[in-house]
Amino acid sequence: MTNNAVKNASKKKRRIASLDRRKARAGWIFVLPFLIGFIVVYFPIIFDSIKLTFYHVSSKPGGGMDLEWVGWDNYRQALFVNPDFVQTLISGIGKLAFDIPAIVIFSLFMAILLNQKMAGRAVFRAIFFVPVIIATGVMATLESNNILSAYMDSTSGINDGSGQSASAQIVSVLDFENLFDSMKVGKELVTMVVDIINNIYDIVNRSGVQMLIFLAGLQSISPAIYESCQIEGASAWETFWKITFPMISPMILVNAVYTIIDSFTAESNTVMRFIEQVTNTAHGGVISSAMAWMYFLLVILIVVAVAGIFSAYVFYQRRD
Repeated sequence: MTNNAVKNASKKKRRIASLDRRKARAGWIFVLPFLIGFIVVYFPIIFDSIKLTFYHVSSKPGGGMDLEWVGWDNYRQALFVNPDFVQTLISGIGKLAFDIPAIVIFSLFMAILLNQKMAGRAVFRAIFFVPVIIATGVMATLESNNILSAYMDSTSGINDGSGQSASAQIVSVLDFENLFDSMKVGKELVTMVVDIINNIYDIVNRSGVQMLIFLAGLQSISPAIYESCQIEGASAWETFWKITFPMISPMILVNAVYTIIDSFTAESNTVMRFIEQVTNTAHGGVISSAMAWMYFLLVILIVVAVAGIFSAYVFYQRRD
């Protein structure tokens, strides 16, 4: 009897292992077209881009390019000769340091609200996801050029008869700065809150995908867990921090990484626009490539750091 139990257990382990191998093979087959395209199409372009950052490129009179090895000189010019790159990089990262947490927190808050049972829930979900669809077309171009912001901030924008634009009146009526000044809060916190309030349109506009990911995670939580909490007398606050937040933590990690990459590579990003401007200048191609690769490495380091910190607190439910 014992031998039969051991044999059955070993067969079960082999079946589980075989299933895991089949899933792994299916995953590789799924990403195989991307890997082939990356190696054949993108990898040579990436290699040439890195290679050219170590050369000075000039045009030959008869056509073609003349390459002169300069080593790390392009990187030195980008960091120490160009007066605006480092300043733009620091200011851009500082702005995103406030925007990214605001986007993740706002999308989680809205996902929890939209996950409640209410009339018209599907309509509200569609409304919050509409900006994601609109932002892929003409609106994205307008937003990247700050045309809408300039229009709203101008006196010819939306006028309510008071001579002020609608966007300016929102901050004026609520008067966040005076509110926080009366509470004796530090100026840094006041600046952060005011910037987030003034940037609420952009935050809502960039929270659609994160909201859907959070909704998927919330709906994967078994209702029986919440029923057990109600039977035990747990409050909604306790249920959120003891059940919802730990079980949604993997989605928080996913959304944090997604938001970082999306924000750092957006067309409206100040660093990306600065690198594009340098590319369009005379003899700025290789220097802009050096800037882009330094920016890429910085983004990767930030993603790795954030993922490492979040991974230490992520809860993964075991389904054994």
